[in-house]
Amino acid sequence: MEMLSGAEMVVRTLEDLGVDRLFGYPGGAVLDIYDALKDSQKIKHILVRHEQSAAHAADGYARTTGKVGCCLVTSGPGATNTITGIATAYMDSVPMVIITGQVATFLIGQDAFQEVDMVGISRPIVKHSYICKKAEDIPVFIRKAFHIASTGRPGPVVVDIPKDCQNPKVKFPYEPQPLSEISMRSYNPTRFGHKGQIRRSLNLLAEARKPVIHIGGGVIASPGACAKLTEFAKKYHLPVTATLMGLGAFPGSDPQFLGMVGMHGTYAANTAMHESDLIIALGARFSDRSTNNVAKYCPNARIVHVDIDPSSIAKRIKVDIPIVADIGTVLDQMNDTIKEMNLAIDNARLDDWWNEIEAMKSRHPVTCQGDGTPGLLHPAQVIEGIYRVTDGKAIVVTDVGQHQMFTALYYKFDEPRKFLSSGGLGTMGYGFPAAIGAKIASPESEVVCVTGDGSFQMNLQELATCLQYGLPVKIVILNNVSLGMVKQWQMMFYNGRQTETFMDAAPDFVKLAECYGQVGLRVNKPEELDDVLKQSLAIKDKTVVIDVCVDPDSRVYPMQIGGGSMGDMRINREEEERV
Repeated sequence: MEMLSGAEMVVRTLEDLGVDRLFGYPGGAVLDIYDALKDSQKIKHILVRHEQSAAHAADGYARTTGKVGCCLVTSGPGATNTITGIATAYMDSVPMVIITGQVATFLIGQDAFQEVDMVGISRPIVKHSYICKKAEDIPVFIRKAFHIASTGRPGPVVVDIPKDCQNPKVKFPYEPQPLSEISMRSYNPTRFGHKGQIRRSLNLLAEARKPVIHIGGGVIASPGACAKLTEFAKKYHLPVTATLMGLGAFPGSDPQFLGMVGMHGTYAANTAMHESDLIIALGARFSDRSTNNVAKYCPNARIVHVDIDPSSIAKRIKVDIPIVADIGTVLDQMNDTIKEMNLAIDNARLDDWWNEIEAMKSRHPVTCQGDGTPGLLHPAQVIEGIYRVTDGKAIVVTDVGQHQMFTALYYKFDEPRKFLSSGGLGTMGYGFPAAIGAKIASPESEVVCVTGDGSFQMNLQELATCLQYGLPVKIVILNNVSLGMVKQWQMMFYNGRQTETFMDAAPDFVKLAECYGQVGLRVNKPEELDDVLKQSLAIKDKTVVIDVCVDPDSRVYPMQIGGGSMGDMRINREEEERV
């Protein structure tokens, strides 16, 4: 039997679990692990420039691959710097394992140098957490962490390892164990839906005259569910709407896709939801940004809610038929049950509904015309330009703000795992390090980070990481010299009083890129956009920062009217109408 130290067991366990990329930043409490890591032939470590970036990069890697993202940081400030990244992953159900160093077991609770209670601090924002107070527990706890992170509703798990448990001079027997053999009596997510509930939901579908399939990130998280969803929706000619996290689960360019719902959702998507008589919600948690006033939410609709997380069902919206199960499994069960019931679902009954939907699309198409300042580049035009030059095939990562919403509205995502963004937590500074994780996960893909001048400055130091590892990420900064979304709210709801949103004291982003050994480009006029974007895509060995000067007065529309129903929206600046 192989004898390994605690530090060596960390590395060997990760290898056995298939980890090939580890994002991190060394420090005293994890030096033994880093020393053992140097001998690994299977794991490549990516040295970021800030621990928050390690968590976001692991997140981006996980969202791109569907695998568990993993990062390693030291104790104290190293560990606490990952908190925002952990919370981001938790809110968006991203599978991650965060390994943190800890002071020696005999110093825990004594306010030792760089000691924090990482298990306690992270408890509200993880699926689970472990502290390994015995070296022998390290393999078991790491394996369980990966199992918990990747099954059921995915999420982050913290494994805290005291320094004395890593001692390279003390060896213990190590036995490998495949992840497939991990079982936990107290943790058994439900995979199959209740047959009676599925039959009830299908009877509602057969009777419905205005049905809508509403999808969230849970569809992407469920292996194979996106293809099954597309087949089901096409077979029964059902309109599809998506949350921000659900974009790409159903082809965005398909005529049956109505767009994103919610605060900045499309007119067709929000109105169809409001007018529907049946909503089949798959892997969506009905967050406040996607429902508006819950008391006025879709008043005529019966709601079928399918989610693997029982705590998400009926949490905000009362549902008629709850189904706790894996999305892909339920779609299989639905197809089988339709055959068993010999249920006739007549697609022709939806002709009038589709006529209404087409009228919605025609009345208020997704367009930026009528908004902004003539002659200046509108942010939506930039997103349309990125879509053109990438043929809609790029992995697009965003930060949070106006540029995020413009991307969601104007880039048609036809495949899952091509859109990465912080939805639940709304984390500025997420985009660039997550794009690094995505590029490492899919080096052959074009990875474009769409960000703002405010968001980019939160983690711009990772330009050094890109230089060190030769990562040709494309960064498109929609530079409006302000915190655009905050400014939009101030202009609309605070009588135009702008407070601390003007950001003219910023670096020259072109020169900044060059200082980091990268390439900087600038777009000042609409007619320059496509040529500069094409020039950036032709550069294969450098990160390219494109500083795009956009209209500082542009706003994101549509925008729901707070306190209203799904159908209450401002369509553009001129109209500001309730429709």
